[in-house]
Amino acid sequence: MTDDRSAAEPRWLTSTELDTWMNLVQVLMLLPTALDRQLREEAGIPHAYYQILATLSDEPGRAMRMTHLARLVGSTTTRLSHAVTSLEERGWVQRRACPADKRGQIAALTDAGMDVLRTAAPGHVAKVRRRIFEHLTHDDVTLLRDITAKIVPALNDR
Repeated sequence: MTDDRSAAEPRWLTSTELDTWMNLVQVLMLLPTALDRQLREEAGIPHAYYQILATLSDEPGRAMRMTHLARLVGSTTTRLSHAVTSLEERGWVQRRACPADKRGQIAALTDAGMDVLRTAAPGHVAKVRRRIFEHLTHDDVTLLRDITAKIVPALNDR
């Protein structure tokens, strides 16, 4: 008689995979906290708001569909909608109906929002450089880009 419990055993991580996973978990936990703290202290905004403003600033017309914006900033549409409402109240983002699809909405960065982003960006970029890029070679950065490009699509798979 065979023991069926062995078939149910997970495929455990190797020692190298476990070390890599633990490092990645620490990065995923510590980096957002550090970036959020810096932005709140220096610019008075949370990192999530900064990401929305920065993402919109890179788009033609500084605007995009809310569903696409949610994917790019790693948010749910509901969470993004709440954040955009707060940004609208501050005058940094405007929401409007999508001309091609009346059910869709467009979020657009206002001039005031762009000013906030311009003020916040230097400190944020300096913090990202200090926390990440100053510790990596050019080849490391290229490799990290390539590795994360392989992981992101799997995370967006719902």
